[in-house]
Amino acid sequence: MSNVLTMSSKQERVGPGEPLAPVRHRVDLSDGSGPARVVAHVARELPPGGIPAYRAARRSGARSFVLWADEHHTERVATLVTLSAAGGVARFQVLGAQGELIGTLVREKALRGRGLRTRWTVTQPGGPEAVGFKGRIFWWCVWWLALPLMALVLVFTVFDSVPGNEGGVARGPRRIRWRGGGQVPLEFRSRGNKLQVRAPGVDWRLAAALIVLLRTFSADAWDAGKK
Repeated sequence: MSNVLTMSSKQERVGPGEPLAPVRHRVDLSDGSGPARVVAHVARELPPGGIPAYRAARRSGARSFVLWADEHHTERVATLVTLSAAGGVARFQVLGAQGELIGTLVREKALRGRGLRTRWTVTQPGGPEAVGFKGRIFWWCVWWLALPLMALVLVFTVFDSVPGNEGGVARGPRRIRWRGGGQVPLEFRSRGNKLQVRAPGVDWRLAAALIVLLRTFSADAWDAGKK
């Protein structure tokens, strides 16, 4: 039985007539035996320059965030830090609560790294590399052929927006299937933004950091806000 990790966001009012509270981000885990449970609360780890400095750094691919055990942010589960980000290639480390290395994540942007598709590499200490590519080649070909039609549709949606429409009509294929050590340990499904953990040896904290990181590179990136 595999585990499924999902990142979700919510915003609530503090009380009647009160303004909305800040958006809260969390990671839910489901093992199929019952309802999903919250395993981490997510927040950006801001540099000395605060949000403006973070937003400036993220343009190059840099990211930094914390997975907290509780919504009051009193106990760390894991921290993601950027080792380097330049030329379309970004390298990240996921560290445990005591600073120990949990794993390494590498994102190589399409046409800037080693292929025509965005390449994601996941590595745990002492384990094999697991490599995944964004989208299947077949669906990318279909997407490119249909792009002129989708562009026309987008023109109409600008003038006639539909509630709940996230502008996904022009999104390219996003499914990622990682392969390594003769296994398929991880699979990201764009429908529902779910990360399926298939191999028992994958540290759930590394998987949680991966789904959160993937969401920072999506059209509705959770970490790009000015507040």
